[in-house]
Amino acid sequence: MNKPPLEDIAAAPSVHLGTLSWVGMEGIALPLQVAGQAIAGRASAGVSLDDPTARGIHMSRLYLALAELEGQELSLSRVAAVLDTFLESHEGLARQAFLDLEGEALLRRPALISPLAGWKTYPFTLRCRQDAQGLHATLDLTVGYSSTCPCSAALARQLIQQAFDEDFTEMPVTHEAVHAWLGSDQGILATPHSQRSQAHLSVRLAADRDALPLLRLVDGVERALGTALQTAVKRVDEQAFALANGQNLMFCEDAARRLHHALRDQPGIDGFALRVVHAESLHAHDAVARSQWNWEEAR
Repeated sequence: MNKPPLEDIAAAPSVHLGTLSWVGMEGIALPLQVAGQAIAGRASAGVSLDDPTARGIHMSRLYLALAELEGQELSLSRVAAVLDTFLESHEGLARQAFLDLEGEALLRRPALISPLAGWKTYPFTLRCRQDAQGLHATLDLTVGYSSTCPCSAALARQLIQQAFDEDFTEMPVTHEAVHAWLGSDQGILATPHSQRSQAHLSVRLAADRDALPLLRLVDGVERALGTALQTAVKRVDEQAFALANGQNLMFCEDAARRLHHALRDQPGIDGFALRVVHAESLHAHDAVARSQWNWEEAR
């Protein structure tokens, strides 16, 4: 005896007419590959519902299409192909397709001096939309770094100068005496304060690019700031890190300007917005600076 076909309630016309800008799923677990490393990603997939009489979309078709991204290096052409599948499977229902992919890129970073290296994670979200004009892609990326306050550095130097004047009022100022004084706790009696900081970037990717520029962006940001957070280190690396902080004293305004110029020089970027956050070690609040170029808020 043949079983009757399963009823498709979603195929029935809608009781309440109207279009919807986005219908789909969020928080879909999806294995991704970024910069050659497998990561646990999450996807939000959807399409516009442009037929006012249709009750719903075919969500399972979106879910199954995501399989094309598994085990493949994440690229804009692969995302565009998936979005095309979204639209083809919803012909007559949707004119726009959306796909957001997020996770933590896992990058191996070398120490400053020693041969040690370790892994760091960089949270990112790739936000993509496909419509009649083509693919629109924005990459959100967070990069951590260290920032040392220029004001506290100047105040620390002033205290050291005052201590020098007091200690050498009657003492002969010889090379040996000054060398010993500088190496003592009595000499360097004040240090500037530093804080772990973050740069939050949103960059609009050029339509003619395919490879995801995540690694290139991370390298450019860390090079511009000069004080990237470290992984495995030896004392020689820690000393080099202290030197890097001393040579790159930064208010949040300084960091934002450095990043603005660095991003303007990056190829394949049509616009960007950035926000830097210095998690103050002096205050109980954060210091924040923002900048943007050729940017309009996305959806």
